[in-house]
Amino acid sequence: MPEGTRSLARAATASGSHRSSGPGAADIAAIAVGGGAGSVVRYLISAAFPAGHGFGWAIFAVNVSGCFLLGLLMVYLLEVWPPRRLLRPMLGIGLLGGFTTFSTYAAAVMTLLTGGSPAVAVAYALGSIAGAVAAVWCGVRAARTASRLPARIRDWREQGEGGGQ
Repeated sequence: MPEGTRSLARAATASGSHRSSGPGAADIAAIAVGGGAGSVVRYLISAAFPAGHGFGWAIFAVNVSGCFLLGLLMVYLLEVWPPRRLLRPMLGIGLLGGFTTFSTYAAAVMTLLTGGSPAVAVAYALGSIAGAVAAVWCGVRAARTASRLPARIRDWREQGEGGGQ
């Protein structure tokens, strides 16, 4: 666990904001709102680009991009932004949980297998997993780089202005 994440976890526990009683009504509502929005976006993308009996590019793209966004989001929620109680459940669990879909992925693999396309099924199954893991890693790296970017730009501008330009 990165030091920033550990610090946030310790601070939340020390301040008493971590509840062991489970989610409250506001948490459930945030997840529901986010999940509804994410599911609608996923449906619209899959309806615009139906898979048929081939490689499910729409759901592949949804799952991989959702993993990228999850990596990006978790860095900002846990390491960059100040803690906000409902953002993680609404965006991480709700929005991205509703947007990405393991069930459609699994059903697509089974459809390909039972439809006589085992090579495509294996490529889809393994490609989705590899793409998802790589996307989370890229999202984390991008967020950590971008979260340091404003300071670099500010330093560069100050050096440029002070350098006689």
